[in-house]
Parts: sequence; C-alpha cells; structure tokens
Amino acid sequence: MGLRDRIAALLGVSAYAPPPANTPSLDSREVKRAREVHGGQLAPMPASQTRWYLDDLEAAVHAADSGWLGQAARLMRDARSDGKFAGVLSTRTGGLVRLPKRFRGDAEMIAALEVGHEHARSVFDEMFPATELALLAADGVLLGVGVAELCEVQGRDYPVMVRRDPEFLVYRWNEARWYFRSIIGLIPITPGDGRWILHTPGGREAPWQNGLWRAIGNAYIRKSHAREHKANWEAKLANPARVATAPAGATDSQLDEWVQQVMAWGINTVFGMRPGYDAKLLESNGRGHESFDKTIDDADEEMTVAIAGQTVTTDGGAGFQNSDIHKSIRADLIKETSDGLAYTINTQGIPPFVHARWGEDALDRSPVVEWDVTPAKDRNSEATALVSVANAMKGLDEALAKHGKKIDVEAMCTQFGLRTTAATADEIAAALANASKPKLELVRGGA
Repeated sequence: MGLRDRIAALLGVSAYAPPPANTPSLDSREVKRAREVHGGQLAPMPASQTRWYLDDLEAAVHAADSGWLGQAARLMRDARSDGKFAGVLSTRTGGLVRLPKRFRGDAEMIAALEVGHEHARSVFDEMFPATELALLAADGVLLGVGVAELCEVQGRDYPVMVRRDPEFLVYRWNEARWYFRSIIGLIPITPGDGRWILHTPGGREAPWQNGLWRAIGNAYIRKSHAREHKANWEAKLANPARVATAPAGATDSQLDEWVQQVMAWGINTVFGMRPGYDAKLLESNGRGHESFDKTIDDADEEMTVAIAGQTVTTDGGAGFQNSDIHKSIRADLIKETSDGLAYTINTQGIPPFVHARWGEDALDRSPVVEWDVTPAKDRNSEATALVSVANAMKGLDEALAKHGKKIDVEAMCTQFGLRTTAATADEIAAALANASKPKLELVRGGA
C-alpha cells in the first residue's frame, strides 16, 4: 500500500480515487511555473462584495447546492467585519486551538513532534500554526468545509499548513470530487496526499448544508440593514427641522427676511420678535430607533447562539484564560470542533510527516493529537472522585477480607474508567514491605 492508499484507509473512504487524467496538480510543471510568476500565489484575486441582501443569500444557497461555494464564503468573510460575531467566533476557534494538546501513540514520533516545545514552538506548532488552524476550524464551523495546503519549506524536512480561501472551492457532483479554482484553472483535491488537507466537519456528503453560514448570513444581512437605517434615522433627526411663523399680515418681503434669519440659525443665536412671529424646532418623539435596536439585538443573539450555543457575556473580563472558553462556549460545541479538527490533522496532516521521516510502514504507528477541552473545575472533581474511589476500595477490601473475599479490581477500574498497567515484581515487593511496616501512634497519657 502506498501513501495514498494508506491515507484512504485512515479516512475510511474508498471513493478518493486518483485524480482524473490530464488534470494539473500542485506539483505539476505548469502550476509551479505559474506560482513562480505570481510570487507563489495559488488562488486568483478574491472578489469583494460589501453590500448584501436576502436575495444574495438565496442565490448563495442555490450556488452552493450546485457545488460553487464562492458566494457563501464571501458572505462569511464579510460577516467577520461584525465585531460581535467575530469576537464570539474567535473564542470558539482561536481560543480552542490554543488549549493544551495531548499526543497518543509512538513515543519516538511524539518526541519528534514536540521538539522545540520547551524553548518556543514545537515542530507540530511550526507545521500547524495556531492562526491557520483557527481559520480552518472557522471555515469548518461556518461553511461545513475548509481547505488547506501543506507547503514545503526550504531548510527543513517538514511542511507548513496554509489555509486556503474556501471561496475557490468547487464540488462536482458527477465526479464526487472537490476542486480548487486556481490561477490556471481547476486543480483536483485529493485529501491526505501529502499536499492537500480537506476539512469536512459538516459531513462527507454536501458538508456545506450543515454549516452555520445560512443562519449567520440571514442575521448578518438583517443587522447590517438595520444599522444603516438607524444611522440614516439618526443623521436626519440629529438636526431637527426649523419652523418659522410670521403674522398673517406680513408681506412677502417681510416673510422672506424672517425665513432667511431662521435659516441662518447658528450657535447661541438670539431672535428679537414682535407679536405674531415665532421660531421653534420640529423634533420627533425620539422612539423611532427602537425598532432598529430590536432588530440588531435579535441578530446579535441569533449569531451568538448559533456559534456559542448560548448567550454569552462579551464585555469586561481580564483577558483570555484556558478556563474562560468553557464559560463562553457550550462544552459539547467545543468538543465537536476540537474532535473534527483533530480528526483532520490526524488523518491528513501528521501522516505525511511520519511518511517522510520513517517511511510507509511507520504509518500504522502514526501518533494522534487531541486538544484538552476538559474544564479546569472538572479536573478537580475528577481528582476528588478518584481519592474517594481509592478510599472506598481500600475499605471494602478490608471489610470483605474478614469473609474470605476481595473486590474485583479490574471491574472497579473499568467502571470508573481507570487505565491500569501491570505492576513489576519490584513494585509489588515495595508495596508489600510498606504495608507490613508497623504503625506507631503517640497516645496522650492521663494525669
């Protein structure tokens, strides 16, 4: 089995067949030549759209179901200009990838991934920068799919992951294959081939249908329109209309002169008026903005609940801490995002590194990474529970010994999810020696 076959086995998908014949790849001559001319750039210039309507959202839905994600991706890119949405999203993605990581698997390979961690950044952090991981995770949350490229770096034997804009993702239903729309045309994407990473937490079939972009897009468009209408309302009513009244017997010239004086109304203007003349301001009741405010608040709540699973407090605070993320984002959503991202990295990111260092046969021992999303308070509860379990097991063992019985240690460990290893002969002997030592107690004597 080659690298592609082994990765396909890891992914559990047999449909990732070799790309069609006569199609360019990232390593083909024409792609390399085009990238050299464009300074290494792969994607064409992105399209900008700064004003959105609900018709645009409907068009994006139809385009996405046809396999073109450009309009949906542009909508989500523009939605990040909203401060409330960007802040909550960054907590779920940027906050997540900066939580502690845990590796499992071959000790030698884990040590190689952790090289440099004690100084600044480890090899894993160099291969998968936190910012790129956060952007990829955000694409997965919003669009249900994201794409990245493993780019070679001169001077070192491991690549760096670069997230690519999902605006250029294309899915062909008749081929069941993803393509990237590049500067030279469509390039087929083969997940896990050592160059492409396809992140699909939305599912393997039509993942865009399970992203949050439709709900977020609807709320963002309504909010942006409400903000524009509110700004227009405030601009008009910030300077109320001036009303000038002249007596019924005033001539046209007197009326024009009076109107000119009112039009020249400035700061600290003083009018001297005879009976019959009057000047006043025509102001609104000041409540017209409430409709716009309600729409904005509803949109903020909808976007927040979609991302965080609850309404979070976004003001104040002393800065981000590892435990703060669990107060802002529902725990199961943190776990969902971390598991999806870890699965992608474990099946498409780490294996190419293992293959390059140790060969194809080592792929069966490829380590895996996961983010520690357990809240700190849960760790304290777990530690307290383990102490209680240990005391209970000891007490039960002593009580049952009087009847010639003992507890089933293996069953107890399984029940409480404890991982155990077989003790060595020296460890058993030391434990027995400590248990047989006499215990001396000081007893206070009477007077």
